[in-house]
Amino acid sequence: MDYKYIEQLLERYWTAETTLEEEGILRAFFSQKDIPAELEQYRALFAYEAQETETRLSDDFDARILAMIEEEPQTTVKAREISMKQRLMPLFKAAAVVAIILTIGGAMQRPWDASWNDPRVEYANSYAIAVDSADVTPMQAENVTEIPADSAKVIPSDVAKD
Repeated sequence: MDYKYIEQLLERYWTAETTLEEEGILRAFFSQKDIPAELEQYRALFAYEAQETETRLSDDFDARILAMIEEEPQTTVKAREISMKQRLMPLFKAAAVVAIILTIGGAMQRPWDASWNDPRVEYANSYAIAVDSADVTPMQAENVTEIPADSAKVIPSDVAKD
């Protein structure tokens, strides 16, 4: 048997182009017992529609629902007062987090040991080390006539004794 018409109706059904009569034809077709195997997968869809059209609410449904609604006790909801402290508590928490982060950040800026040297001495020593370690060819060494005062190692006597 050729089921081309049913397959065409199914294609139109999936694109929502069928009329009510064509959908009735599909329901009637899928309510039969003999259906090809490739169309068997659609039987449950059309059988479900047929079953659901038969299922109806009882006549006293509305009355039962209204009775259930009336039985429930009416509860009143009180508005809760919120103090100013409770309103501002999230801001206090945020400010505390910011303060902690800034404190930790400030602590990270300072070295952990207390053995700081005089910055002027450290600068002079670093410059002298840079000059000493520079690669100087003999030709460049001949051209240097005098050493500037900055490049000499300057260590104050009170720091040198430590």
